[in-house]
Amino acid sequence: MPVAIPSVAAPTVRRALRERAEIGLLDVRPEGRFAEGHPLFAASFPLGRLEAEVFDRLPRRSVPLVVYGDGPGIGDDGTASAVRVLRSLGYPDVSLLDGGLAGWTSTGGELFADVNAPSKAFGELVAATAGTPDLSAQDLRAMLRDGADVVVVDARRFDEYQTMSIPTATSVPGAELVLRVGVLAPDPATTVVVNCAGRTRSIIGAQSLINAGRANRVLALRNGTIGWTLAGLALDHGQARRQPEVPTATARQARAAATALARKAGVGEIGAAELRALEDGGRRTLYRFDVRTPEEYAAGHPARFRPAPGGQLVQETDWFAPVRGALVVLADDDGGRAAMTGSWLAQMGVQVALWAPGPADPVETGVWRPALPPLPEVTLAAPAQVDDWLRAGEALVVDVDTSRRFLSGHVPGAAWVLRTDLPGIVPDLLGRAARLVLTSADGVLAAFAAADVPERAGAVVTVLDGGTASWTGSGRPLQAGPGEMLSPPVDVYRRPYEGTDVDPEAMQAYLDWEHGLVAQLERDGTHGFTVLAGRAGDHDA
Repeated sequence: MPVAIPSVAAPTVRRALRERAEIGLLDVRPEGRFAEGHPLFAASFPLGRLEAEVFDRLPRRSVPLVVYGDGPGIGDDGTASAVRVLRSLGYPDVSLLDGGLAGWTSTGGELFADVNAPSKAFGELVAATAGTPDLSAQDLRAMLRDGADVVVVDARRFDEYQTMSIPTATSVPGAELVLRVGVLAPDPATTVVVNCAGRTRSIIGAQSLINAGRANRVLALRNGTIGWTLAGLALDHGQARRQPEVPTATARQARAAATALARKAGVGEIGAAELRALEDGGRRTLYRFDVRTPEEYAAGHPARFRPAPGGQLVQETDWFAPVRGALVVLADDDGGRAAMTGSWLAQMGVQVALWAPGPADPVETGVWRPALPPLPEVTLAAPAQVDDWLRAGEALVVDVDTSRRFLSGHVPGAAWVLRTDLPGIVPDLLGRAARLVLTSADGVLAAFAAADVPERAGAVVTVLDGGTASWTGSGRPLQAGPGEMLSPPVDVYRRPYEGTDVDPEAMQAYLDWEHGLVAQLERDGTHGFTVLAGRAGDHDA
């Protein structure tokens, strides 16, 4: 007999958010639906990817979770399946949002569009409260044309910078700015301009330098590469100018400035014994992040710490640490970058502590590997076997990874389907092939999807061993382009600041949305943000 699913009223959830009690508000719709509108602190947990993400993003199994989807909250819209999966993975405290999104809005809750809304709304609040100085694309272009003493730094991830960048810009991801800009602009007379694709990382990056006491004139590029594009100016592509190495004295100065800001924001320290006591008692959700570069992380990092490099933790707080009320512990090698990151998270209402390592605390090397539940028992087939089946017309490959990955390259002849649509589509596929071969990037999602297919469907379901990566690893080619799409591609939201072929109207609509976020924060009333404005040691704004 099915276990009843309790529900929680929207005002109760909002009260928990205002009080900073631990709670995870999970939106189990595809990301494209999530981006159409969601509560400020809702986290996108698409049902089709739940098993692959949940252990790292929700590390304390007893944390209270509230789930909603497209429906009224009675479990008829995928929420019942999400609750079942979560309970099977060891999360007992799972409820439905009473009335779903309609219940949220009818009781006074705001819906925020796009993704990473908390971080973006906070960035706009910083700009409005601190008066972060900026300049237009046209003004920067004139400075560059006239040979002005100006340094442009791009605060995004390096891969984003390589896709498109402001001419002359150097890649210095956000958490690195205070540490490294002194090398790029040692003369106080040099103007420093910080850019991102839109607004948030430009604002936070520029205000970081201002708060840390940089003597230079520091400006945010208004509206980033979007503003540059809308002004009709040409962007660079494929650039490789990267953050410089930092002398010890410069690092020491940056560390001191960042530490002062962190203390002002209320950031503390925590060691292994205290952290272990919190974890063993099961009293808190704990997130551990190393904020250094990927290369530094791989070379050696505190045991059990995940990478969150270059300021992305401040930009994507809802993805990295979706439990509101959790404790976030930050590490780096000298305290400067962790302290700077912590100062911003604390202003966002996050409880933050800096990692204070002891000489015997363990260190790990290598890249981070996500924590996964045990994979279900499925039948696996090697690439050579699948290739033989395809040549003989005996199988159909079905890709259940993201539509974006599918479009960038897939097994030739494969079809794409949203994983949650797969069980209902299987009967229609049986007329084409009696054997279905499921694949995903590494085969993990494919294995979970294979377990979703009811046995009564009559299909022989196999999983490509190692996923699409093993197909290419065996020397077999991929097919690029649309392919056969069996579901609408609502699983991935196309950011208006991604890529180089975005419609100008979509860019302008995105900027207009960002400008309206402060008013939305005031109407919603759950954010709890504060802003420390000015230079280290100044009074609060």
